[in-house]
Amino acid sequence: MTAPLFPLFADLRNRAVRVVGGGAVAERKVEALLRAGALPRVGAPVLSARLQAWHDQGRIEWQAGEFGEDWLDGVWLVIAATDDATVNRSVATAAEARRLLVNVVDDAELSSFQVPAVVDRGALQIAISSGGGAPMLARHLRKRLEIQLDDAWGELAALFARQRERIRARFPDPGQRRRFFEQLLAGPLPRLFRQRQQAQAEDLFETSLRQTATAPAQGSVTLVGAGPGDPGLITLNALRAMNEADVILHDRLVSDDVLQLSRRDAVRIEVGKSAQGHSVRQEQIHTLMLEHARAGKRVVRLKGGDPFVFGRGGEELEFLRAHGIPYEVVPGVTAALACAAYAGIPLTHRDHAQSLRLVTAHCKDSQDTLDWAALAQERQTLAVYMGVAGLDNFRARLLQAGRAPQTPFALIENGSRANQRVVTGTLADLPDTARCHQVRSPALLILGEVAALAGTLHWFGAAPLHAAPPHSANLQAPTLPQAA
Repeated sequence: MTAPLFPLFADLRNRAVRVVGGGAVAERKVEALLRAGALPRVGAPVLSARLQAWHDQGRIEWQAGEFGEDWLDGVWLVIAATDDATVNRSVATAAEARRLLVNVVDDAELSSFQVPAVVDRGALQIAISSGGGAPMLARHLRKRLEIQLDDAWGELAALFARQRERIRARFPDPGQRRRFFEQLLAGPLPRLFRQRQQAQAEDLFETSLRQTATAPAQGSVTLVGAGPGDPGLITLNALRAMNEADVILHDRLVSDDVLQLSRRDAVRIEVGKSAQGHSVRQEQIHTLMLEHARAGKRVVRLKGGDPFVFGRGGEELEFLRAHGIPYEVVPGVTAALACAAYAGIPLTHRDHAQSLRLVTAHCKDSQDTLDWAALAQERQTLAVYMGVAGLDNFRARLLQAGRAPQTPFALIENGSRANQRVVTGTLADLPDTARCHQVRSPALLILGEVAALAGTLHWFGAAPLHAAPPHSANLQAPTLPQAA
């Protein structure tokens, strides 16, 4: 079995490194060397435009011509980055004779060191190597770590580096020092850096350093938008929060695929709505957030769509603020944006709609509060968060306010999910069509001229279903389910 490589971080500041090659690969290597403060010496017959610009700016040296062994005089490292295997082998042989470490790009056998895939967070760097045997695997892992680690970790690393001697003096015992770091990292310090609250983060560090005994970790709540169902629509910040959470309070409509992205050992508590009403009252949700945060837990309140679009996120933040619980918000892709996109419907269009209204109309009482005259205006799009309840009344109100009966609509059921269905028609036959096709929640209604484009621009899942045939109104229609 081949021995593993010895991992090493090299200080190349103001040290000469020879790069043999003047093309795109050499560019990438030189760029990394410049970031590390090295002094790249490029040897090649000609240079790429970018390398030439760096040479003109005095950032790199250039030795024109073909490789010679004297090119290795006075350098610390060597990188062979040409497309000529014979030249690369000559560079490797000459470097070996001089006991210089050499990297031959894409040739692990000729290399005495490998350039790893790097996750760069300022003072914090994570290097990943497969020993040169599987570079694509290393790059894949780097991408996963890029998602997990935000810029706050670089800020933390810089803070700890600046305060290293004070920390060692305050906690000379390694066990005490380890517990100090663990409590800082489990508390609000990373969140404060993530929120760009530098002064508060520094104050918290100073307070923690002065304390005789470390206090229990302070809990927090993060409101996270889970989007409409497709896990690919989760943001990087949402994924990070879900992987840091101790407790996840999630709505019923958050998809299983999204929940699978969360930390495996997190406690999951379903607190969403059911078809018969709220399974957990809002007051109980508030109590759960408060209870777990006061116990020092990192709580994620995971909501379908976006927390601030018909998600009662504002009420939850008001409650948390009133009780002194630290919080942050991670926006999500709201249903109107995702469902329309996955149905091929542009919410605005120069020829059809210059404005967009987001509306919720779950029941008659909520519909009574709407400005129907404004909603009935032409050349605008209505995105209605209403499930499939109240469609008869909704149609009647819009027609009475002057919206044209032939206005196109699209009902999008399970938008962005594998079982997505799109049903299209006109306002005049809206409730009958929904009953004919037995559209069920979760469903979003899009009404306006743009909805007609679903028939030609659809790209995800099955093609749209069309309006019910004229005689369908004489059929015994199934009972519409209530919105969820």
